[in-house]
Amino acid sequence: MLIGIDASRATTGQRTGTEAYAWFLLRALIPLAGTKGHQVRLYFNESPPPGLLPAGDYVEHVLIPFARLWTHVRLAAELQQHPPDVFFTPAHVIPLSYHGRAAATVHDLGYHYFPEAHPQRQLAYLKWSTRHNGRRAHRVFADSQTTKDDLIQFDGIAADKIEVVYPGVDPDLQRVEGEGVTAVCQKYHITPPYLLYISTLHPRKNLERLVQAYAQSNLPHQLVLAGKKGWLSQPILDTIANLPSPISAKIILPGFIADEDKAALISGATAVLYPSLYEGFGFPILEAQACGVPVLAANSSSCPEVAGDAALLVDPSDVNAITDGMRQLTQDDTLRQTLVAKGYANVSRFSWEKTAQQILNALAVVGGDEIGD
Repeated sequence: MLIGIDASRATTGQRTGTEAYAWFLLRALIPLAGTKGHQVRLYFNESPPPGLLPAGDYVEHVLIPFARLWTHVRLAAELQQHPPDVFFTPAHVIPLSYHGRAAATVHDLGYHYFPEAHPQRQLAYLKWSTRHNGRRAHRVFADSQTTKDDLIQFDGIAADKIEVVYPGVDPDLQRVEGEGVTAVCQKYHITPPYLLYISTLHPRKNLERLVQAYAQSNLPHQLVLAGKKGWLSQPILDTIANLPSPISAKIILPGFIADEDKAALISGATAVLYPSLYEGFGFPILEAQACGVPVLAANSSSCPEVAGDAALLVDPSDVNAITDGMRQLTQDDTLRQTLVAKGYANVSRFSWEKTAQQILNALAVVGGDEIGD
């Protein structure tokens, strides 16, 4: 079976969310497909760095450079002229004019809950592209039961068409001790002890309430808000700037964290804080657990589904609840140790190999080839 895959999102240098999903998944899926006798054709809109993804006699790279409308014009034409047995997009959209067998991953529908957190054009495209993927695909992969439920509720996608396939966690994320942590803290001008948030700075992540909760906690820890600035991040920065200077001075904004520094930065934290208002999955929860760090997370959307019993769950709309959670995680050593132990057990449920196997099995069915089962 020939599997065509939109790999355009896997080449991004500073990978977040969906880009990381595409990259990690393809690293696991491509060699697995080869062992099952499949051929893989990867479509790129720019040349991938050498060695970025697995290669072999069964892997073909198709480079389609095009400045605008790449998906719906150039990729669509390529698929029409040289159709694969099944086309899969892990982090993008199925070309509008493509009518072959197809599958797609849908990560979340948070824009239905927080439409104001997106530019109008982006919001319109998100609504259209997600509904299009859900209705056009022969199989839809949802990151969580939360996402599956949202696809059914908002887009009317049939439940039996959607398969929940949990993403994995970066296997290189393991606990770092000693000098490795010290070096990374010095690089980003962080002074332990610190509490860590690590993701995009975006309104949906509930950072204004997180900052307010920290401000009233009176904890000696720094608050590190690590990640790229997203759309409408200015109110978050304004909330920090309006705090009394002794408090605002303890809030560190190091920006995007390089992949090679992430494990050490997480490992050095007293706790990872992730009281997001909505998540389709929530990678930072698992990343913290993989590094042996206790987690505070929201008790809503997919966070409890991902965290299991291995996180302190709070109402993300309640600033006092977030503050109380911070204090518990910094002052209750028994709770911390319990959550760390449970976190290691919980994170073992997730691996990219499992994700790849589940998706490959489904692609084999969609493509009319049962080799993958």
